[in-house]
Amino acid sequence: MSQDNNDTNDVVEQVDSESKLSIFGRVALFYRQVISELKRVVWPTRNQLSTYTAVVLVFVGFIIVVVSAFDLVLTKIVFWVFG
Repeated sequence: MSQDNNDTNDVVEQVDSESKLSIFGRVALFYRQVISELKRVVWPTRNQLSTYTAVVLVFVGFIIVVVSAFDLVLTKIVFWVFG
């Protein structure tokens, strides 16, 4: 917990001095902040990732079927009305 607090204090100090930095210093600060945030990320396990991927693929497949059916019905109606 104290490590996170120290990281936060370091980032706050860096942001306070941000107005004094050149463009390269601000870019370096940005990358340091990104790396600091990525260290806090809780990454999914392989099992969770497989489950989430399967859910997304099934959902996308379902939406494709619904949109295709809707398109087919509208196409038939348009050809019936306008011949």
